Amino acid sequence: MKRWKQILCLVLLALFFISVDLTIYFLFTRRCASTFGSATAAKAIEPADYLPFGENSGVVRIDGVQTLTGELPVLDGAAALLPVYASVFSSLYPEDACAFSDGSYTPESRMQYRNTRGAYQAIVDGDADLIFCAKPSREQLDYAAGKGVELELVPIGREAFVFLVNEKNPVDNLSQQQIRDIYAGKITNWKQVGGANRLISPLQRNEGSGSQTQFLAFMNGTPTAHSPFAFLGASIGFSFRYYVSGITQVEGIKLLEVDGMAPSVENIQSGAYPLTAEFYAVYRKGEENENVQRILDFLLSEKGQQIIEQSGYVPLS
Repeated sequence: MKRWKQILCLVLLALFFISVDLTIYFLFTRRCASTFGSATAAKAIEPADYLPFGENSGVVRIDGVQTLTGELPVLDGAAALLPVYASVFSSLYPEDACAFSDGSYTPESRMQYRNTRGAYQAIVDGDADLIFCAKPSREQLDYAAGKGVELELVPIGREAFVFLVNEKNPVDNLSQQQIRDIYAGKITNWKQVGGANRLISPLQRNEGSGSQTQFLAFMNGTPTAHSPFAFLGASIGFSFRYYVSGITQVEGIKLLEVDGMAPSVENIQSGAYPLTAEFYAVYRKGEENENVQRILDFLLSEKGQQIIEQSGYVPLS
């Protein structure tokens, strides 16, 4: 009889932990899980949709441009900028320079896609020659310095850093200070900023991602903190405008106005939207491959800026 009681206790204990795990999953984990294909869940974008020279590819191709010859630079970059450098590749490179198989680029392909953290490591290690990213993080700069590499950043376009919420959230606008206070744990309930009486769940990205680096720059040294029960509330997150609205096209969210300004193309061009950021083509200082400079000259030309605009971003001018 005693043994059966022990078995029953163990069964009840196991059921208790299972119920806790399921509760955490449905209240929190599932809300933050990726909704993208399993082949690229970690990168949240399907590179096959932006294959250079692909028949149904989303890349922009500019005709009448001389194809590069000689030593072809390896291009790499962030998920948010894949449409840009895939279009550059499609416009300037010979078709046989791209090799794609089983959902990813092969090692010998001159086109790669390692995302922001992998791209910055690749440019420092010499595995890429020109990458397309937002500004590097402090950690990425330290990694380059530790390898004796100095990075050159050339602005090639503009984009909006945006904060997003569920489309049913009645809050449409926040000031920069309100957003900082939310992430600093000073504002913890949506009712404090004109919303419903519900906790705020402030989400962040992985360290070293382009949007996380931009977020930390926005916080300007203000430490982040939030309630341990915040995951029960309604979320606020951040990303870049076109990555959300043009590439992933996530449904059920809305981009917030900041200081009363919407992250529209017009407001990015004029500078009225306060969180406008440039994005860059990055290479190693002292780069000797002349084709790297040719690509940079093309990007800053009228045709190169057409690629920026037609890919969904905002050109420099």
